[in-house]
Amino acid sequence: MNGMVNINDIKNGMTIIYDGKLCMVQSFQHVKPGKGAAFMKVKLRNLKTGSITEETINSSVKVS
Repeated sequence: MNGMVNINDIKNGMTIIYDGKLCMVQSFQHVKPGKGAAFMKVKLRNLKTGSITEETINSSVKVS
């Protein structure tokens, strides 16, 4: 197994590497608009700096 997880499989409290940064998932919401592809709105806490960012991630993305 290569350690990659589909973004749809994340859970609150899970630690992931996103954009080269070690982050903890604070919250997430799966969004399926009436038109277009589904995506996830994810609130991430950077474990190094403590800052919180909200990211919009395509549903087909895999994270470590």
